Amino acid sequence: MTSTRAPAADPAMSPGTSKAMIVGFALVATGGLISLCGAGITGTAIVNTVRRWIMAQQEPPGAIIRRKIAQARAATVAGASAWQNDGVASTSRRQ
Repeated sequence: MTSTRAPAADPAMSPGTSKAMIVGFALVATGGLISLCGAGITGTAIVNTVRRWIMAQQEPPGAIIRRKIAQARAATVAGASAWQNDGVASTSRRQ
């Protein structure tokens, strides 16, 4: 059997389409490079800001963490003690 339709030109092979694809790819690649540069600059700025903030602290971060953990442990012990003693503090028991 033979087809009665006329052979259509393949739109994927036209010079205008391939030129548009090349330009589109170039724009996407350029945009990606600009985005990567922006992300790098932003990341550097954030790291420098955090570094300066840490250096400006009066107490090193490790000491702050140790102090906060000790406070949490003391609060846990106090809460457990109060719960076991029916809410009455062990140092000031009512008689």
